[in-house]
Amino acid sequence: MTAAPVLGTEQFTAVHDRYFADIHRYVAGRLGTQAAEDVAAETFLVAFDRRKTFDPTRGDLRAWLFGIATNLVSRHRRKEARHYRALARLDPREAAEGHESRVVASVTVARLGKALVRLSAGERDVLLLVALGDLGYAEVAEALGISPGTVGSRLTRARKKLTPALAQEASDE
Repeated sequence: MTAAPVLGTEQFTAVHDRYFADIHRYVAGRLGTQAAEDVAAETFLVAFDRRKTFDPTRGDLRAWLFGIATNLVSRHRRKEARHYRALARLDPREAAEGHESRVVASVTVARLGKALVRLSAGERDVLLLVALGDLGYAEVAEALGISPGTVGSRLTRARKKLTPALAQEASDE
């Protein structure tokens, strides 16, 4: 059995340049923009340190990076939950300052924050990898080390939980 090729420093720089914005956007959606820079950077530090263990025959580089990012996000779960609770407490009148589109956006973000808190960690990981990371089922499965069927069932459960929660919030206004 031959060893997997190791990404050299130059190749890894190209990997960083290609995927950093995607990882950053995903992490920002999970933890907020303040933490995103640090966690995205940490994702690439971990990946660089573990580059010898990456095996392209076992999966896609992009999914591997999102898996590392998701593991780092899980370390920040309490912060993530506080982030969603803070979004849920947004006062649209204060955030909008007279701009109708900002009012709508603030209300939507608040509803989404409340709904996301109601999901299990696994459901939230799958949903946000699809929504923020723009990963397909197979990539999510690779990133989380679960089967594509589990991805589908978690996503279905997340959607079932989100739909009534968001609809209820809309009817409360």
